[in-house]
Amino acid sequence: MPTLTPPTVRVHTSFLAAMAEFRAEGRGDRQDHTMVGTEIRAYGDSWHRPEVFARFVAELRAQRHEETPRPPGWVPDTTLWWVEGDEYLGRISVRHRLTPALREVGGHIGYDVRASARRRGHATAMLRAALPVAYRLGITSALVTCDVDNVASRRVIERNGGVLADERQGRLRYRVPTGGLTPSG
Repeated sequence: MPTLTPPTVRVHTSFLAAMAEFRAEGRGDRQDHTMVGTEIRAYGDSWHRPEVFARFVAELRAQRHEETPRPPGWVPDTTLWWVEGDEYLGRISVRHRLTPALREVGGHIGYDVRASARRRGHATAMLRAALPVAYRLGITSALVTCDVDNVASRRVIERNGGVLADERQGRLRYRVPTGGLTPSG
């Protein structure tokens, strides 16, 4: 059964395969400002080296700390990976607070599921498991956004109690309650 876990070097091989799947979809180009896109541009040519991957994992894990250096406009976030055994299935990031830009279109939580693991309920389960993490960070109503035309992501958010707030800049903005939830439901 898949679980959320902090980033780990244990899934190195399957992580590389997942990133190849994202690249095959066109992720990582200059217009891709998502976490996956940014990470592919920064590490895509060197992730295969174990020492680089270990450094990447350590950097991701450190981002949850306020004092960790980060690019301007970025906030602390808790990144968790959705894994089953040694198989990387996806990632979810809970941003600890919102900047004006995140409030507009980015939200508190962002997630990605690798192509070969989609349409199996992973995104819904992953978001459900991450909501208590957001709650422990003091986020009682998480802002979660998706593209207007992303029907699958809309369903994921709605299955987790998301209530549509509005649409801005081609993004649907949902409020998702986090309090009192447990990873199992």
